[in-house]
Amino acid sequence: MNNIEFSNLHREARVKNLKETHFDLVVIGGGITGAGILLDAASRGLKTALIEKNDFASGTSSKSTKLIHGGLRYLKQFDFWLVKEVGSERAIVHQLAPHLVIPEKMLLPLIENGSYGKWLTSVGLKVYDILAQVEGEDQRQMLDASKAIELEPLLPEKILKGAGFYAEYRTDDARLTLENIKTALNYDAVPINYTKVTDFVYDEDEIIKGVEVEDQVSGDNYFIKSNYVINAAGPWVDELRSLNKSKKGKQLHLTKGVHLVFPHEKLPVKQSVYFDVPDGRMIFAIPRGKITYVGTTDTNYNDNKDDVKTDIADAIYLISAVNNMFPSINLEMDDIVSSWAGLRPLIHEEGKAPSELSRKDEIFTSATGLLSIAGGKLTGYRKMAERVVNRVAELMKEEGTEIRECYTDKIPLCGGPWKSFSEVKSYIEELSSKIESKGLKPYHARYLVTTYGKQSESILTLFEKFEGEPEERMVRAEYEFCATYECIQNPFDFFVRRTGRLYFDIDSVRKYQEIILQDHQELFAADSEAIDDLRSDLKHEIDMHSNFSLDRI
Repeated sequence: MNNIEFSNLHREARVKNLKETHFDLVVIGGGITGAGILLDAASRGLKTALIEKNDFASGTSSKSTKLIHGGLRYLKQFDFWLVKEVGSERAIVHQLAPHLVIPEKMLLPLIENGSYGKWLTSVGLKVYDILAQVEGEDQRQMLDASKAIELEPLLPEKILKGAGFYAEYRTDDARLTLENIKTALNYDAVPINYTKVTDFVYDEDEIIKGVEVEDQVSGDNYFIKSNYVINAAGPWVDELRSLNKSKKGKQLHLTKGVHLVFPHEKLPVKQSVYFDVPDGRMIFAIPRGKITYVGTTDTNYNDNKDDVKTDIADAIYLISAVNNMFPSINLEMDDIVSSWAGLRPLIHEEGKAPSELSRKDEIFTSATGLLSIAGGKLTGYRKMAERVVNRVAELMKEEGTEIRECYTDKIPLCGGPWKSFSEVKSYIEELSSKIESKGLKPYHARYLVTTYGKQSESILTLFEKFEGEPEERMVRAEYEFCATYECIQNPFDFFVRRTGRLYFDIDSVRKYQEIILQDHQELFAADSEAIDDLRSDLKHEIDMHSNFSLDRI
């Protein structure tokens, strides 16, 4: 797909469009669910806008475990429907964006007195494969202890009984969100970030006919007219239901999930592992380039939804879990190089612990016509979008208008299209050869392609205009690309959500923040005071993600 300019440098024109257009649908929430709805609705021919109060994917959708997975643990809850649906969706989303949704073999160690026994794991993984329609070499294998140790030498040999070996997919949740939004631009969708809904607009019959918003950049307040409004605000769904005076019946139950990042040499797992924690939970250890990350926790959350932090207790819990499973590893607080913490917007069920709550999504319809969708999993975002847009289609049909059925399973996402993952791998090899003469390494080719796909070519074109050492030139080229085509407002959007550098390569943030602040000042005509504020905020952000010394308590 050709790049469509999507820049905050032209924000005024987008705001003018939002003010002057009468939309069929306004979507509130720029996470993966809202992004999926935007693409689904716009591709069916609906004139659709999306409003996000912060940056796209700045809430839950940049804070997940970054896996497109079927949810093996839901088999233990006998939630076969959920396993079947998200298992099937894994393959579809991989096909739509194989550069972003990458096959990842998962090792499930079987240990003495562990959560999974050998027979139950064998049967469970077989059922998992059947429900998810897994074929060929991706079907599960049951390994003896020696073969498991061969795949992952760090496992505890004394208590290891064997392992299950099965297929999942790894992704970058924020990039997946953004590429859905950018793909929707091809269908004349109008998304905007840093725009907060402050109220709803009603007709004389008290039916919603739009939203009132506040531009978080300019401070401007204006109205957006729309026939229908979908509330897909994740953890903030109930706040909007309260604003609509429709927070009745079922409500959200927020739980916090934390992940820690370590240098790969400190936790040198050879491949992804899904392993037992002494309290009966399971967590992941996932190698990714220069780092390995582990998570996640699952605890009730009732604090500030706009300021979710990794606490010392979270860090201690995860470090203890890793050291327990990998006895030759002795991780300490000082080994943490970064972290992230996010919220799961689940549907409350009385008497259930956080990890027992269903991950199914539900749609609530208020008397005023507000459609709210909550719950669900990253993996199932496309089906969630289809269900809620189908609800809009039913309402439109009652009024005499029919729209086409969902076909997002046939729409390749930005960065493609690709014929298969093999083509992605070939493209990475081709790019590795091409960039060698520029002083870049094979790591950079893989990073570019698994972040931007075929859009890497645009970044390498921009690379030529900059001077300096190769990696600095590439970071600057990325920043200009994101400023032009990915609607960034500040360096945080770039370092956290467009590139994931704050999580996966935090040293590069420290190293290149000054040159990026200079480029930002030039591109956005920012004054020196604003740059000083950004510099201070960046320092604070880096510290909060990476410093876990006891003086932080």
